[in-house]
Amino acid sequence: MTFPILETARLRLIEVRAEHASTVFDIFSNPQVTKYYGMDSFTEVGQAEKMVQHFRSTYEAKKGIRWAIIIGDDNRFVGTIGLNNLALGMKKAEIGFEIHPEYWRSGVTSEALRAVLSYSFETLGLHRMGAVTFPANTASIGLLKKHGFKQEGKLRSYLYQNGQSHDASLFSLLHTEWASND
Repeated sequence: MTFPILETARLRLIEVRAEHASTVFDIFSNPQVTKYYGMDSFTEVGQAEKMVQHFRSTYEAKKGIRWAIIIGDDNRFVGTIGLNNLALGMKKAEIGFEIHPEYWRSGVTSEALRAVLSYSFETLGLHRMGAVTFPANTASIGLLKKHGFKQEGKLRSYLYQNGQSHDASLFSLLHTEWASND
């Protein structure tokens, strides 16, 4: 099964591979990145290696797809984006993403999100894309709303991080809504 590569004006979205583990660690060990991620920051590279393996096994099981966001001619790995809880038969998935703080508010995540939504709705034939985020994560919420996601509600004590439960906000975008905005 060939991993789908997506390209935009400035980005290449490729499979997250073992050679990316150190950069994955750099991103996921940064408390700014994991503050609203729903997991504790990494403390050792082995955690990133396991995550990369998890991305691969999830893809092979057709339960998700995680792309490395590569920017520029020098192939800088700046974050990941992907589909979680992919259910092709039910025509739905959840989107998730994180990016190194150096690239926040640069348009990179927005550009990657557009590419993944297009692939999800047009190539995979999904009907619904969900997103779950911390209510205080105003940057992600703004990005989701900018791309047409609508807030559906609150999931009580849905996320567990730093030794405590947290509520989450639930968003969704339907193919019909995306198609009319594209």
